[in-house]
Amino acid sequence: MTFNRRWIEPEPVPVPAEILDLVSGSPLLAQILWRRGMRSPEAARAFLDPDCYTPSPPSELPGLSATADRLEAAIRRGEQICVWGDFDVDGQTATSVLVSTLRDLGARVSYHIPVRGPESHGVSLPVLQQVIDAGARLVLTCDTGIAAHDAARLAAQHHVDFLITDHHELPPSLPEAAAIVSPRLLPAAHPLAALPGVGVAYKLAEELFNRAGCPEKAAALLDLAALGIVADVAALLGDTRWLLQRGLARLRASPRPALAAMLEFAGIDPLNITEDHIGFSLGPRLNALGRLGDANPVVEFFLSSDLPRVRVMAQHLEGLNAERRLQTSQVFKAALAAVEADPTLLQSPVLVLAHPAWPAGIIGIVASRLVDLYQKPVVMLTAPPGESARGSARSVPGVNITALIAAVHAAQPGLVLNFGGHPMAAGLSLSPGSLETFRRALWHEAARQLGERPGFELQVDGELPLASAGLEFAEKLELLAPFGPGNPSLVLVARDLRLVRRAVLGSESEHLALTVADDTGESRRVIWWNGAGRPLPEGRFHLAYTLRPTTFNGRREAQLQWVDFQPAGDAPVILESPSIRLQDFRGLEHPLPHLQSLLANSQAQLCCQGEAKSRLSAYGLQPLYPHEIGSCEHLVLWTTPPGRDDLSRLLRRASPSTITVFAVDPETAALDAFLKRLAGLVKYIISHESGQASLLALAGACAQTGVAVQFGLDWLQARGHIRWHVTSRSTILLEPGAGRVPEVLKEITPKLQQLLEESAAFRAWFKTAPQHDLEPLLTFRSGEKD
Repeated sequence: MTFNRRWIEPEPVPVPAEILDLVSGSPLLAQILWRRGMRSPEAARAFLDPDCYTPSPPSELPGLSATADRLEAAIRRGEQICVWGDFDVDGQTATSVLVSTLRDLGARVSYHIPVRGPESHGVSLPVLQQVIDAGARLVLTCDTGIAAHDAARLAAQHHVDFLITDHHELPPSLPEAAAIVSPRLLPAAHPLAALPGVGVAYKLAEELFNRAGCPEKAAALLDLAALGIVADVAALLGDTRWLLQRGLARLRASPRPALAAMLEFAGIDPLNITEDHIGFSLGPRLNALGRLGDANPVVEFFLSSDLPRVRVMAQHLEGLNAERRLQTSQVFKAALAAVEADPTLLQSPVLVLAHPAWPAGIIGIVASRLVDLYQKPVVMLTAPPGESARGSARSVPGVNITALIAAVHAAQPGLVLNFGGHPMAAGLSLSPGSLETFRRALWHEAARQLGERPGFELQVDGELPLASAGLEFAEKLELLAPFGPGNPSLVLVARDLRLVRRAVLGSESEHLALTVADDTGESRRVIWWNGAGRPLPEGRFHLAYTLRPTTFNGRREAQLQWVDFQPAGDAPVILESPSIRLQDFRGLEHPLPHLQSLLANSQAQLCCQGEAKSRLSAYGLQPLYPHEIGSCEHLVLWTTPPGRDDLSRLLRRASPSTITVFAVDPETAALDAFLKRLAGLVKYIISHESGQASLLALAGACAQTGVAVQFGLDWLQARGHIRWHVTSRSTILLEPGAGRVPEVLKEITPKLQQLLEESAAFRAWFKTAPQHDLEPLLTFRSGEKD
């Protein structure tokens, strides 16, 4: 089955020379600006350069001035303020923005983020009662509360002022709150109308700092605003785009310790961070906390300057994200199986799926993947027998999924118990046993509103042949970034192509790397995220793709991403499917003679970690740590890298056609052995290298991940042996220590032990796994889209 869209290709438009000058003389970019509404030099400059944009005053948000008045009074009187947030990234960042601001202004402030399982979204009345009983005289919501009628009444009964800041769709009637701040109360064309929850929180913080005579302090919160804007898929219009531009600039220049740690663990260079890194790396890690655990600790994580504690939390996020990815994969496969078992589900304009055991915390992620796959709105529900069904909905541009659910709710009262969201995403719950009724009602409403649509459309921005799709033009495209709703990534078309080669990528072989070529012989590698199993062109075709610069291991390159294709002819295509040649020497009792014989007849690069480097050097060999490996035809793995991600980065850097595997144990899994080796290396570096060290070199010398080395350095610092800090992305400065910190040591030790055990488990698996299990891992040479 194919899901190709109808392409809407643009007509040429005349563009003033002044706009052409603003985009480096590119007619294509100038026409795109014109089509996207920038039809004067002033509008184009304001879109391209945040310095040329004039943000709206915070007071233009309805209710914001009254909210600021009440907060100022609470600060003067010393009243206890409780900030009530939400557990997604928008809510996490909005809560952190307001807590940080109020603390800075001297307020007595507490906060609460609902725990998803027992509380769900919104304001739980039992927990609100606990907050009031604990002494709160003012409750300030963020990213929630717009439909909290009962909560507002409960607060009023206790003479507690209830202030709402939210951005979700307005209910038929508003709660009787002391003040309500919502961009939904503005005209749709207003520059503040697209603000998400964190955007509203930022404008309130900006107003409070302005009144306090310290307007410059708001800028420190822009990085948090950027996270929430991207993660909530907000429309990048007006002030929302400006906030994201400013926030990305701050992340590149000086990320706060929490985000610096997350970027380090995710392998992202802050200097080149884009909205894609937030959307596909940082956002999912933070969302995993709210989906699978308790998001309340994220506030102190964001606001802390305690580096060891920050790293402990960042590592906790890594573990939760790994769990989230596993659950997502399992549910996605189950959803595909359900569609395969009942193909009639795809005949509806909205795909509705349910299962009694699907985890409620991750089905929204799966729904998004299904939207990408089937190009239609998706509702996914967890529906235990006899209980209300709860779930998430995701949509496509032009289909307001929240409005569809609202129409069903209005037509059949009692069917939908609760719902809320925005045009592209919603959460909902259904009365017990009503799944089929809801499915039919939603299908009927979607068919009535959408009519007989011929299929979903793809707006094409222009043609760009492969010869022009290089790094130079990719850098020019960044003038129009950041991209997202309201300013989608540019869709370009290259015509009359043929497939030359395909390779499967990903830890679960879910992605494709496709080499395409045109009649001139020009070829490019194109990544198709989650493209495995999708139909490929059977002849000559036209390709719709996106183009962006990317950085890997310090190397800047252009990355093409597959969007769609259309057949262009009937010429047959011969596909090459290259495979890695694997030579397996695992488990040899005496492997060294085999290695010496192998290298005597090969130009292979020899990769190892730990003490193996000095041992092999003594035999006249030339071993290299992983970060020292370059591009080569033949790669020899004497020791196994400490994890899948480390192995993937090594293979992408080397891109070998032959891999020889020995998988010798570097013997650094024990905590004492690791710390002893690290301490010896650190002592040498301080006394002989002026304390300057490469984190990558330390990781190679210790045969562990860079994250484990950082925790090891934190451990030595907590023991009072050293002090250390990062001086650049991969360089650190080590100095003699000054005092023990036992309480930090208690937090670090179990995390470090866990990291070492994970590396040992991966190496043990790698040493004994069947070859057919190793092969997909050894061909994984591209970053994974989360």
